[in-house]
Amino acid sequence: MHRGGRVARPQITPSTLWVFVVVSILSFAGTRLAAIAVPWYVLTTTGSPTLTGVVAFAELAPYIVVKALAGPFIDRAGPVRVALVGDAASACAIAGVPLLHAAGLLSYPALVALVAIVGILRAPGDGAKTTLVPLVARASGSSLEKVSGAYGAVDRLAATLGAAFGGIVVAAVGGASALWLTVATLALDLVVLALVLGPRLAGHDLAASPGAPAPDTVPPARASYLDDLREGWRFLRGDAVLVAVVVMLAFTNMLEQAFGVAFVPMWALLGGGGPRAIGSLFAVSALLSVVGAVVAAVVGARLPRRPVYAVAYLLVGLPRFAILAVDVPLPVTIAVLAVGGFAAGFINPILGAVVVERIPGPLMGRVNTLAMACAWALLPFGGIVGGLLVTEIGLPRALWVAGLAYVVVTMAPTLLPAWRQIERPAASSDAADTNGATESDDPGNDGLESAGVTDDGAPVDGTSPTAAQVTPPRAGSVPATAGDRPGSSPARAARRGRRAPSRHR
Repeated sequence: MHRGGRVARPQITPSTLWVFVVVSILSFAGTRLAAIAVPWYVLTTTGSPTLTGVVAFAELAPYIVVKALAGPFIDRAGPVRVALVGDAASACAIAGVPLLHAAGLLSYPALVALVAIVGILRAPGDGAKTTLVPLVARASGSSLEKVSGAYGAVDRLAATLGAAFGGIVVAAVGGASALWLTVATLALDLVVLALVLGPRLAGHDLAASPGAPAPDTVPPARASYLDDLREGWRFLRGDAVLVAVVVMLAFTNMLEQAFGVAFVPMWALLGGGGPRAIGSLFAVSALLSVVGAVVAAVVGARLPRRPVYAVAYLLVGLPRFAILAVDVPLPVTIAVLAVGGFAAGFINPILGAVVVERIPGPLMGRVNTLAMACAWALLPFGGIVGGLLVTEIGLPRALWVAGLAYVVVTMAPTLLPAWRQIERPAASSDAADTNGATESDDPGNDGLESAGVTDDGAPVDGTSPTAAQVTPPRAGSVPATAGDRPGSSPARAARRGRRAPSRHR
């Protein structure tokens, strides 16, 4: 839009962040309720834990695969549009469960097919919502740490309160009928996203983000979908910091799953605490993680990232495993998990900001969703690994082994020379102190070309990249840009440690 020969700049509205929080609350609330309702329905109708696990796998497996493949679609269609379509389609699929149940037609194979369809349809929408983080930061004038922290706090709050409320609803009306509430929350999510958040994000383009190449460096010809996917994978594989984050999350999330699915229930069974002790541990830990995420969202942009990362993971990891391996009173155990929960709240804002900062705008969807899918890849094996450890060496030794492994995999990235790149430059820190906005940091090229990729994997205790959430290079620090070489792609330029100059500084 032109006014007097000038192009109108997109509006920056601080309240956009709160609209995004509302959208996230509605989305997470519906998801958490469904996560209780569907397994409960299967258990009460079949009485088989195995069949219940099959249903969970039927949704999770296609969800991970589709999320990994959906990135180019998000980049091409735009995250707002994909989020709208994904939520609308998954709401329709979820509605099929109570409809078929009411008609007496909901067989077990039909339920497995429906939840698989839900996983397929929900994955692009979830990936698109995490891709909205940098857009919301720009539209609200907030730092990436603040937006990522708010997103993580909502996730943890939904895990705490949503699960409790979902249990009440399921107990009152049954698993199948409770899914109508999931449909209702997704419908409200669609309304707020389409009528309030979408218009506020209009004009804010990922291609204009600080990590994006200048418009004249973007290749004019559109590549194939498979080429887009390959370019996203090449970029992810070629960035040492992103590789370190994703591989670390793959293993920590597997250990988190082992902790929640195998270690804690066995500890409660052997110690006589029972379900009440399990509930106390998880409720206190989740509640303190919400508090930590809120604090991190407020002050995170002013804290040094590397020390906060190291201290937070040292408090989150080994102490939680070790306290269950020794015989101490329950209040002491709860206190240790409370400290770990509070520390966990600082992790997502850091990792989310680092991931988003390092990805050029035009590649945001494909790289972000690939990273998220890789971070979830080992998650289904966590319970199996935990169960095998307990069976083979006993619970106390299994806890120590897992706790020490947690320390190793979380501290290993800090030994990489490229790890110093997760810090924001001084200019961005000053900007964060004055107006709450951060710019992105040039990743440089230390170790990027030599970085390899191992199997990757995502979030259980709120330690995933949201999501996952490159400042413009400092003056004189970069001798050339990708735009200096005709035909250079954004991914190739980024792997060489160069950024095209941003026109939106």
